Amino acid sequence: MKLAMISAAAVAMLAVTGGVAGAADDGKAVYTKSCAGCHTALNPKLGDKKAWGPLIKKGADALTASVVKGKGAMPPKGGAASLSDADIKAAVQYMIGQAK
Repeated sequence: MKLAMISAAAVAMLAVTGGVAGAADDGKAVYTKSCAGCHTALNPKLGDKKAWGPLIKKGADALTASVVKGKGAMPPKGGAASLSDADIKAAVQYMIGQAK
């Protein structure tokens, strides 16, 4: 069986998008199921540009790591231990997108 060669740019794109089409839709679904309960009532609220601004400056990877490890009142993985790191990254990217 032949393996296709993948360019460095394609590998980088897969890393950024999580390697799946519709990653934003997946992020929205994860947010709705696992994050909305807190992030509609507690800070940072979804879409709150002022609250998200300093967090966005830290970068998506740092935010994803914070969610995976937990921070402040937020438990590891936001309390949804079954979420994969890719699920969390997709949700973080969705939430960042809503604050821009």
